[in-house]
Amino acid sequence: QVQLVESGGGLVQPGGSLNLSCAASGRIFSINAMGWYRQAPGKQRELVARITSGGSTNYADSVKGRFTISRDNAKNTASLQMNSLKAEDTAVYYCNAVIKVRSFTYERVYWGQGTQVTVSS
Repeated sequence: QVQLVESGGGLVQPGGSLNLSCAASGRIFSINAMGWYRQAPGKQRELVARITSGGSTNYADSVKGRFTISRDNAKNTASLQMNSLKAEDTAVYYCNAVIKVRSFTYERVYWGQGTQVTVSS
C-alpha cells in the first residue's frame, strides 16, 4: 500500500515563506511525476507545480517566480518552497504522485491527505 504524507503547512504573514514536504512510502517500484495541487474554499483543485522524474518542472502562472518544486528520487520525496506568499495562496495543498507499484503494473495516481496553508496578517 502506498501513502503520501505532507507536512509543513501553517499560518504565515503575507510576504512570508513556507516549505511543504511530501514523502511517499510503501510498496513503490517507481515514481514518475510528482506534483502539488491546491484547493481554496469554493474553488476547484488546481495544479500548483509539477516535476518529472527527470527534473522537468512546470508551474501555474500565479506562482511562477515565487514557488519552487524539487524532489529527491532516492528518498521518494518532493518539496515545495513557497516565497512571497499572498493571501490568495491560502488553500489546502495536496501532494500528488504517479506511482508504479510493480514493474508489470500500470501507473496510478496517489494523493496525500492535504495540508492547510493560510496567509494572513
